[in-house]
Amino acid sequence: MSEYDGAYAGKPAYSGRELREAAPQSVKRGPLDFTFLVLTLIILTIGVVMVLSASFARAYFTSGKPMRYFVRQLLFAVSGVALMIAASRLPVRTYRKLAMPTLFASMLLLAAVLVLGTVRGGSRRWINLGFTTFQPSEIAKLGIVLSFASMICGYKDRMKTFRYGILPFAGILVVVVGMLVLEPHLSASVIILALGAIMMFAGGARADWFVGGGAAVLAAGYVAITKMGYAAARVAAWKDPFSDPTDDGFQIVQSLYSIGSGGLLGLGLGQGRQKYLYLPEEHNDFIFSVVCEELGFVGAVLIILLFALLIIRGYWIALHARDRFGSLVATGLTSLLALQVFLNIAVVTNLVPCTGISLPFFSYGGTALWLQLVEMGIILSVSRDIPLKRRKQEESAEE
Repeated sequence: MSEYDGAYAGKPAYSGRELREAAPQSVKRGPLDFTFLVLTLIILTIGVVMVLSASFARAYFTSGKPMRYFVRQLLFAVSGVALMIAASRLPVRTYRKLAMPTLFASMLLLAAVLVLGTVRGGSRRWINLGFTTFQPSEIAKLGIVLSFASMICGYKDRMKTFRYGILPFAGILVVVVGMLVLEPHLSASVIILALGAIMMFAGGARADWFVGGGAAVLAAGYVAITKMGYAAARVAAWKDPFSDPTDDGFQIVQSLYSIGSGGLLGLGLGQGRQKYLYLPEEHNDFIFSVVCEELGFVGAVLIILLFALLIIRGYWIALHARDRFGSLVATGLTSLLALQVFLNIAVVTNLVPCTGISLPFFSYGGTALWLQLVEMGIILSVSRDIPLKRRKQEESAEE
């Protein structure tokens, strides 16, 4: 009999909601989910290597130090893994206590960035910490997941009503997205709206409420695109980037050149040409274009497959979580990862209009990488509460 079985005095591991909602404080936690951990580390390692390959030309041009971006990213990756392990050791109940403070802190930071933020490319999205900069929108994504999961667990069966299942969540989304629009930060707004909808749906909100809500969001998006000049220009460039290849369509044209140059097997790691100051943001939002050019179709598919396996494993952890809060948090954070991976690849391949969305674990950015690894650590924390007997039974059934 395992320590999990003994804690419940002969009851089965999943005998009902009461058992799932009230894991004993004295039960020893299990090990990290090894599959999820290994997949995360493999993707992170490939990502850091690709930052080296994609960034050395620009780093040399701007600073005379070709290893500049790589060394910083490597330091953030190593320290981020330590943060991930630390996050995995915190009990899941601790994250529920931190849920609302994280949301309120992110709102304060979003308000602060509108006044004190650094302007880049016409947008005020970054707060300068001296040694690095960060986007409060990244913290807002984590705040949405934790706070929505906590609220859903508090409302329970009342999630079927408009008063509890829609209204409070919609209010939070309006405030957060409203501040993001003022920056402006269209991509983060889209991700947070989609993330909020996923959390509400997973929490049990009635599906028919999403019809009206979806129509309202689409209407607001249409107004934003037609009234905001930069958004309208990006849509025009998306429809036909080659109609203006030296201005609005320049970035996506160079991205498509990079992807097309890779062919089946690629030019070879480090042998890409578009990164030599032709492709903007080659080590950041458009790093996947460099992946396609250097590793080819085969390499790009393998990386997508690794992300798919990580996402599937994240949802597996969510399905087998001991309590509802852990399940919702794992669902939200896995969905956040899936959204960012899909949208980044969709942007660089011109499937959707060009907007700033980083590729998790690949795009250059220290604080963003820290947060992504902390989020993986939270999922690993959820995995540690899956009863060992249950986990072995499920994995044996899958084999």
